[in-house]
Amino acid sequence: MVFLDGVGLGKEDSTVNPFFTSDIPTLKMLFGGNPPSQDNARVQSEHSTCIPLDATLGVDGLPQSGTGQTSLFTGLNAAAMIGKHFGPYPYSTLRPLIAQHNILKVLLEAGKKPLFANAFPRRYFDYVVKHPGRMTVPALSCMSCNIPLLRLEDLLKGNAISADITSQGWKQLGHPEVETISPCEAGNRIVSLLQGNDFVLFEYWMTDKAGHSRDFKQAADSLKRLDRMLEGILESLDPAQHLLLISSDHGNLEDLSTKSHTLNHVPLVLWGNNHAEFARHILSPISKPDLTSVVTALKEFFL
Repeated sequence: MVFLDGVGLGKEDSTVNPFFTSDIPTLKMLFGGNPPSQDNARVQSEHSTCIPLDATLGVDGLPQSGTGQTSLFTGLNAAAMIGKHFGPYPYSTLRPLIAQHNILKVLLEAGKKPLFANAFPRRYFDYVVKHPGRMTVPALSCMSCNIPLLRLEDLLKGNAISADITSQGWKQLGHPEVETISPCEAGNRIVSLLQGNDFVLFEYWMTDKAGHSRDFKQAADSLKRLDRMLEGILESLDPAQHLLLISSDHGNLEDLSTKSHTLNHVPLVLWGNNHAEFARHILSPISKPDLTSVVTALKEFFL
């Protein structure tokens, strides 16, 4: 599963939507040859299905990462439970629910082996000791069920992925020993991590950062890097054996006319083994799925 922070389905407008100005052949292929958009949200092909998910969760206000990620990774409507959208980190009363219901814990209890593939530098661990409330839902999910977060040592061994995909940022953190890799190589590595693991999760937050910047070049760079990583995943993944899921927590990057999040739906991309059947679990019994639908379908379909 590739989790994208801040990626929604926007208008077909190249003046505000970088999906229509960026070099993203892999993403276009996944969406039937066109960039993802409001008018190109549902796509069905031999190997992939794309479905729009409601990020508002029936709650007024702009969707936020804390409640959006909680809903995406637990199947619970976090915004409705606390009566508002909240972020960037999960609301305090949601943390026990994340600990109990997150998909990594569910997989562990079912006898599966999940892996959160992101590597974290030492300064991150020092930071969260002082600020334990400032963890994204994937990291918090790991900590709550004793799945170790990966570190520099794992990255050096090729057993983890840098949050920026290429590992280039680690040199700026004072680690010149970390080798920069291409996005395609990072995609190949993600697939290699399926050896010995049943579920591999990667979190990419540079899309949200680019959206808040309102900078078209930064947005295009983040999308191109993502696209090449997805190319590497698809060239290594066996569609007869593996299923790739791509989704997000809220809209942002798709509309650079504003620094804020958007009310737009977010994409759910399914590629590979049983993608069409999994999509039927998403769409049934409702025709307008939201962020809670992904984990619900995972539980029903695979467990």
